[in-house]
Amino acid sequence: MPGEPHETVKKRIAALLELYLLMAGFDFTPTGSMTLESESGAVKREAGESYKLAPGRVRPDLAIEVVFTSGGINKLEAYKRLLIPEVWFWEDGVLEVYHLQKEGNALHYERVSSSEEVKGIDLDLLLRCINMVNHVDAIKTFQQALQK
Repeated sequence: MPGEPHETVKKRIAALLELYLLMAGFDFTPTGSMTLESESGAVKREAGESYKLAPGRVRPDLAIEVVFTSGGINKLEAYKRLLIPEVWFWEDGVLEVYHLQKEGNALHYERVSSSEEVKGIDLDLLLRCINMVNHVDAIKTFQQALQK
């Protein structure tokens, strides 16, 4: 079972992201850590958090992983098989964003500097707020920056 530090970071990311999605006008559905499974059943994955970023989506557009132990980048292969367009990893105070790319018939994740699914989000501001000590201060700081 994940410990308190993992859950605190996971919930902080969710709170900040959902605040941004609301303020930016996304019609989103949080899908939490639901089990994602391929049609063939060849792969199953439970993200820390996941989101459908528009109505009518079959699967989440975004999966978020908070890594305190191991797994990290190796989890991308499972997400690729699940056709999740974007995966965010938070590990040791760093946020990395990977977007699913298609080249010919091949799919692969490419690390990107800005989210292609959550358009306009300031990832530097987001990370600064994720890594703040106090949860309420983090949300207030993020909200104040979004209102400017």
